Amino acid sequence: MSEAYAPNAAPAVRPRHVAIVMDGNHRWAKERHLPGAMGHRAGAKNVKTIAEACADAGVEYLTLFAFSTENWDRPQREIELLFDLMRGMLRDDVEELNEKGVHLSIVGDRSAFPADLKLLMNRAEQMTKNNARLHLLIAVNFGGRWDIVQAAKQLAEAVLAGEIDVAGINETTFEGFLSLGSVPAPDLCIRTGGERRLSNFLLWDFAYTEFYFTDSFWPGFDIGELNRAFADYARRERRFGARKSR
Repeated sequence: MSEAYAPNAAPAVRPRHVAIVMDGNHRWAKERHLPGAMGHRAGAKNVKTIAEACADAGVEYLTLFAFSTENWDRPQREIELLFDLMRGMLRDDVEELNEKGVHLSIVGDRSAFPADLKLLMNRAEQMTKNNARLHLLIAVNFGGRWDIVQAAKQLAEAVLAGEIDVAGINETTFEGFLSLGSVPAPDLCIRTGGERRLSNFLLWDFAYTEFYFTDSFWPGFDIGELNRAFADYARRERRFGARKSR
């Protein structure tokens, strides 16, 4: 990257938790007359750049939408490439992430992934679990509806086991069973690639999240664009449904 993060370039008011829908890898490659695989590789490389910039900016949590429950409908060759990119990151980059103080978590349904990939996920989480500079959450085989359903199932099991009284169930109780139930809700969601939709991401968690949409494809989403997203966020008045007295 030609541009480095400059602390004075971004506003003082920064989000604590940022979520990113990393969209546009294939279109980035097509625009350059490159194979789609090159776009996915460029997008994977950009993860480290943006994650480090977020950490430098004081962001505590960064959640990246890497593979949705609907992505299984893509061509098998593309799915295998995405798996190989995950393997590469978990095998080759996790030590660098660990040295930089990144706590890595994988969120989503792992049951459908190959055994070797699941082992790499577990290894990466164990290696980085005591780090505190940035908590990086990678959402794979994840969907907002799936997350709500699996939380409801866990809650029902807890009720049947006598661990929870139905009368005591509230939003906080339910939220505790969600994949991101142990971390603050996202303050800002950035979606690259020009689309203006949630695509079944963090449906519960986004109740009061601010959104920033950009036409930049994910491989071309640089630190300057990140700072613009932060500047846009800093101008928002977050009332959470309340009205400030005049």
